[in-house]
Amino acid sequence: MVGPSGSGKSTLLNIIGPLEPPTAGRVVLDGQDPAELDEPHLASFRSRQIGFVFQDHHLLPQCTVLENVLVPTIATGPTTPESIERGRMLIDRVGLGNRLEHRPAELSGGQRQRVALARALVNRPTLLLADEPTGNVDLTTATRIGQLLLELQEQERMMLIVVTHSLRLAALMSRQFELDEGRFKKLKAES
Repeated sequence: MVGPSGSGKSTLLNIIGPLEPPTAGRVVLDGQDPAELDEPHLASFRSRQIGFVFQDHHLLPQCTVLENVLVPTIATGPTTPESIERGRMLIDRVGLGNRLEHRPAELSGGQRQRVALARALVNRPTLLLADEPTGNVDLTTATRIGQLLLELQEQERMMLIVVTHSLRLAALMSRQFELDEGRFKKLKAES
């Protein structure tokens, strides 16, 4: 999904998230309308069903790469050996297996974004929401992250919604839409 600043792209992701309630209509994921859930059940729903990748990675500076990736597992109880193994596998998959014990300040912007991607996938979400996932990285890193998003989507068999200003990133996606004046428009495929 592309669109000008202020068009509501991030707000829409927050509603789909569900970090914000819709003012009208419903969002249903896997047969559940999250607006019907109380706060504890809503938090559990988000933790199990939805992975978030934000433009600003929001990594905890005091935690290692592995600890940051495992943060979402805490919401479902004690971290299990299976969660730790999955976290390590995802970190390897995003190309940072040699950085498990590094802290965010020791990583480049692209590396921090890949940690955020691994963190978003650790609980095997049904839906991955990525808000400007390449907004703070160079063109080469942006292309790698876009390709990695698609590879992981296919491997993990999840839905993926990406919001971006980058037409290059949007072009990698199977379907592209523009949000403008509150309306979706399908972007025409380039010939």
